Amino acid sequence: MRLRKKWWARPELERDNKAIFNPSQHKGKWKELFGNKNPIHLELGCGRGRFINELAGSCDDTNYLAIDVYEELLVYVLRKANEGRLNNLKVIPMNIGNIEDIFAPDEIEKLYINFCNPWPNKRHHKRRLTHPNFLRRYQTFLLKGGEIWFKTDSELLFADSLEYFKTAGFKELYRTYDLHQSDFNHNIMTEYEEKFCNQGIKIMFGRFINIK
Repeated sequence: MRLRKKWWARPELERDNKAIFNPSQHKGKWKELFGNKNPIHLELGCGRGRFINELAGSCDDTNYLAIDVYEELLVYVLRKANEGRLNNLKVIPMNIGNIEDIFAPDEIEKLYINFCNPWPNKRHHKRRLTHPNFLRRYQTFLLKGGEIWFKTDSELLFADSLEYFKTAGFKELYRTYDLHQSDFNHNIMTEYEEKFCNQGIKIMFGRFINIK
């Protein structure tokens, strides 16, 4: 997805202390930044933030971080957070490719990957956020026993990702090929998810626990 550059996005983010522009300085100190000892959950590629805002609003005993490379999207995440007066949510404008540089071991308890780019061309598979190359990076900071929750509308990506998680040392806890017709009762819809569901597209979902 490419967005038209909005000149006002960066200044608006810079005026909000919920936007973190120097994340590597907080490595090993994220709980200090939040001012409490609550567990930290992380969403990769948060878009406009419907998912992470609803989650943070429903669980005030957990801290949330949302990463996206597009500042033009993160401003909407923060607007929602401020409207909801959420103090347990912060955003990080950055490329996920350097994610292992900003978190210390065992610093993240749960990680959410929602509708990431499926990169269907085989030569691009290493760019997938569920590829073992990325999963091993997450393991440098994901708690042993911590989880990754993964949602997608791509059958190919989901099938490949099941193998990726196994290869990287994750145990599958839950799997469904039709989330909205499943027995999973804790789903929060993203903007993409609502669009896909209105088109009759099935959503695949899995929970995976880090056993390394």
